[in-house]
Amino acid sequence: MAEKQTEEKKSALPSKSNFSEWYNELLLVGEIMDVRYPVKGLYVWFPFGFDVRKRTYAIIRELLDKDHKEALFPLLIPETEFMKEAEHIKGFENEVYWVTHGGKNELDVRLAMRPTSETAIYPMYKVWVRSHADLPIKIYQIVNTFRYETKHTRPLIRLREITSFKEAHTVHATWDEAAEQVKEATRIYQEFYRRLAIPTIVSKRPEWDKFPGADYTMAVDTLMPDGKTLQIGTAHHLGNNFAKTFDIKYEDLSGEQVYAHQTCYGISERSIAALISIHGDDKGLLFPPEVAPVQVVVIPIIFGKSDDVMKACSDVAEVLKKDGIRVALDTSDERPGAKYYRWEMKGVPVRVEIGPRDLKNNVATIVRRDNGSKETAPLVNIAEEVRKRFGAVHESLLEKSAKSLKERIIDCKTLEEVKDRITTGIARIPWCGERDCGLAMEEAVGAGILGVPEGELGRGAGKCPVCGRGTENMAIMAKTY
Repeated sequence: MAEKQTEEKKSALPSKSNFSEWYNELLLVGEIMDVRYPVKGLYVWFPFGFDVRKRTYAIIRELLDKDHKEALFPLLIPETEFMKEAEHIKGFENEVYWVTHGGKNELDVRLAMRPTSETAIYPMYKVWVRSHADLPIKIYQIVNTFRYETKHTRPLIRLREITSFKEAHTVHATWDEAAEQVKEATRIYQEFYRRLAIPTIVSKRPEWDKFPGADYTMAVDTLMPDGKTLQIGTAHHLGNNFAKTFDIKYEDLSGEQVYAHQTCYGISERSIAALISIHGDDKGLLFPPEVAPVQVVVIPIIFGKSDDVMKACSDVAEVLKKDGIRVALDTSDERPGAKYYRWEMKGVPVRVEIGPRDLKNNVATIVRRDNGSKETAPLVNIAEEVRKRFGAVHESLLEKSAKSLKERIIDCKTLEEVKDRITTGIARIPWCGERDCGLAMEEAVGAGILGVPEGELGRGAGKCPVCGRGTENMAIMAKTY
């Protein structure tokens, strides 16, 4: 069925310059997600898309498992627990799905379907935390969450069921230790996205845009092809705010009962949205080799019958498989051009072609999906040659995407300049850091302040465009999803 759909849509993929239409169509013809489920904001993963998801989340598991433990907490949260943290709940009160009945019986206590899991996890942390020896606690889970999204829904980006929400929740003895964990979280996320060849900007969100109940929020953003930024990760320093609400205390070395300090940080399938959107092109999907469901396709170049070429292709496929490479051997009756189209649409990073002339010379032709380059390589060490291309493809994708991001960050001195620039990218402008000035800037340009970025991007010299005071902080502003 899926192959038939691909054939029917063969010539229908719009240009990426029409990003919204291209994105929605590619999710279907690329067999990532089917948007036709009969509930708005809920979507179905195709097996191929789920494979991409599985391999992507394997990376974050690998990075976290070094010093975190994976667990699983319930989906349903009693209203009595959910309503405890007033500031937190205020941030989600319009997004909560409520379970009110069990069969025909009305429940004594309503149950919230988690929009996020602080109020599900922290009652258990109250039970688990007793002594300073219990700390730190570093636990994560990958679960589905539900939010009654009232804005325009978009697959993988703005959903009513987030099917792949990775949330980590940590507990620490001191505020400073929790702050260090926030730094570690953003470092992990930057490494995660580097392995997806996605460039990122880390910034501290303005006070009015932080996570409800947090002391502060650090966010990871990337820039999409249409000039809007996509928040693809957050890390929140919760201080002892939730600890006071849920009575999470530990006994310190002096025997005193002390409130713990906490963090939480998460990513979602927005990571897949960025992966598809940033690397894909007019031919279809384009994956870094690490997460590609099929890393190599082997295609015989024959017109008619050639047992020798077919055997050579089969042998190469087996060699690659034994080397741990995910490979497909295309022995269909289609012409080579049709095969190229299908596997390019699937985002396969490397194509290996073998024809009679190649076989005569004991070589194969290796074609890279990212730039179309063709090179011959000896059959005797084909696995090594393919893996060399994997590294080259990844570095090329990262270099290209990082260059695109850098070119679309524009320095501005006035709010009028910002208005002009945010239609295609990110505006960088001095900001004194004061709330009133920041809100005035947002209102004037019709876009949000993402924050003051870490590193050189957040440093500079200029005058706040509202109050005129000198500052060395540079804020970034952009249209967002």
